[in-house]
Amino acid sequence: MSKDSVWKRNEVESPCIQVCVVHPEARICTGCLRTIDEITRWSQMSQDERGTIMAELPTRAPQLKQRRGGRAARLKR
Repeated sequence: MSKDSVWKRNEVESPCIQVCVVHPEARICTGCLRTIDEITRWSQMSQDERGTIMAELPTRAPQLKQRRGGRAARLKR
């Protein structure tokens, strides 16, 4: 057994990419697409629960595509 194999664990890795900004409307992290609750509980979740969330993350990306403001929003005032 190599000493590196001791540090490898069979678990779902965190999707965190260290861009931790919560979208104010969608209420999900713009980096990893998880909710605050999911981020907080990640280390206590079962492998199945993590896997379910990981599979769901790509469906959340479109929530962030719509811009919150910019020039068009200022012109509407």
